[in-house]
Amino acid sequence: MKKVIIASVILMGFLVSCKKDKTEGEVSAEQETVAVEETVHEECYLGILKKDTVSMSLNIKGNLVFSGKLSYKFFEKDKNEGSLIGELKGDTLFADYTFMSEGISSVRQVVFLKKRNIYIEGYGDIEENNRKAFFKNTKQLKFDGKIFLSKVDCKK
Repeated sequence: MKKVIIASVILMGFLVSCKKDKTEGEVSAEQETVAVEETVHEECYLGILKKDTVSMSLNIKGNLVFSGKLSYKFFEKDKNEGSLIGELKGDTLFADYTFMSEGISSVRQVVFLKKRNIYIEGYGDIEENNRKAFFKNTKQLKFDGKIFLSKVDCKK
């Protein structure tokens, strides 16, 4: 009888130790599959069109533009600059541009199509709702190349 009890205890101990090793193996396998955190990178673009200048800087993490700046300096017109927050969907940047105009904070949607190292600004019919201007239909935007921004080194 003692032999049966001792054998049962040894067998139970063996089974418990095997189960414990398997659990530890599963934990380390999960640790190996932890996603690598995406890095943040900055990109800068500049467009010079006769006497007009447009510049854009983007701080990108994955497909999100979590901060950026956009500046329009049109000849003999008020400078217009503000911040960008948006998302990259394929080769297209959709962003909200928040800027000051005549002492009032405004928000408007901007869309840029990326081709290699160039962003081309899109235009289309605009609606306004709750003091935000946005495109009626982003699928009908025109990217005719009137404003295009080439990639440049970012100033530190």
